[in-house]
Amino acid sequence: MTVVLFVAIALAVLGLLVLVHRWLWVRLVRDTALTGRWRTLGTGALVALPLLTVGALVSGRAGAPFWLQRVLAWPGYLWLAVLLYLSLALLVAEPVRALWLRRSARASTPAPAPTPAPPVAAAEPEPEPAEAGPTRRVFVARTLAGAAVAAAAGTVAYGTYGVMRGPAVKRITVPLAKLPRAAHGFRIAVVSDIHLGPILGRAHTTRIVDRINATQPDLIAVVGDLVDGSVADLGPAAEPLARLRARHGAYFVTGNHEYFSGAQQWVDHVRELGLHPLENARTELPGFDLAGVNDVAGEREGHGPDFAKALGDRDPARTAVLLAHQPVVIDDAVRHGVDLQLSGHTHGGQLWPGEYVAALANPTVAGLERYGDTQLYVSRGAGAWGPPVRVGAPSDITVVELASYQA
Repeated sequence: MTVVLFVAIALAVLGLLVLVHRWLWVRLVRDTALTGRWRTLGTGALVALPLLTVGALVSGRAGAPFWLQRVLAWPGYLWLAVLLYLSLALLVAEPVRALWLRRSARASTPAPAPTPAPPVAAAEPEPEPAEAGPTRRVFVARTLAGAAVAAAAGTVAYGTYGVMRGPAVKRITVPLAKLPRAAHGFRIAVVSDIHLGPILGRAHTTRIVDRINATQPDLIAVVGDLVDGSVADLGPAAEPLARLRARHGAYFVTGNHEYFSGAQQWVDHVRELGLHPLENARTELPGFDLAGVNDVAGEREGHGPDFAKALGDRDPARTAVLLAHQPVVIDDAVRHGVDLQLSGHTHGGQLWPGEYVAALANPTVAGLERYGDTQLYVSRGAGAWGPPVRVGAPSDITVVELASYQA
């Protein structure tokens, strides 16, 4: 039944993509009356680009060589972002088109003339001059198509620049009732969703490491979705993580994408790089307990989150800080007396209006919120999945400063 449902959903999505691209062809090629080479190029692009997108999406899972994944990734993933904003721009243009054509038609309709007296001799009607240039409908189509393409291209270009220049550093203060005075001001650098892969590589990791180290944190928390690929392909891209520096070390928990990429091999590899994986485990730090749970995607492999193992036998009088990739485990965190949960996963929506979709599946999309006695902080992440583009959800590294009520 699961396979049948998956096939049905896949066919529905494929059919929708075909219809959307057919609509784009109508608005951008047919209605604009492109001819000759331009018509061929436009039609070819609207056939080739979605095929490249499909190739980019399936090449990694299909075990394609990494060089081929990289070749397909840039055009294939970027087209996903362009497709979103081009479709939105053309949807906005639809009522504009209708109103423009209606007003133009009214303006060009001549007022009825009085009936003239019968002529003495019927004269031959003079031929109407041929209309110069494109028709009004074609002019409107070309103007709106050009504006939509410019808007989509500009939006995607700006969003790509934001990802490639690296995440900004945010700072927040989180008061915790049980935190002792001695731990007041303890700073945790939280980074999630780095998403090393065919597009974001070693230079991306280096930027992130340099910015984290510049904050001089007491502890570093890497809360999942570090990679989209195997250690064999992405090991060199992850090597700069060995330069992370914090007084109490750097810790790692798995995200759902690690389970698409060989979670155990990555847990072993980050340990070799000097990070401390918390696999449903806890460590005592001065002033509080730091715990971490596996991502819920690990349940399919029998390695899902185990809150009892990570938190069950601890001293409840001590503050507990939990690293968990997905915000959806907040209810378990509340039940186990966690004071602060640090998560990622949502990317803050990544591409507007994606935050509204992310809100359907996550209790918090970005920022700090309280659930009972537990506070949840969700980072937007330091990278991007799929298109290396962010719109309305800039990437971040967050320095969380713990505050004691006794200070």
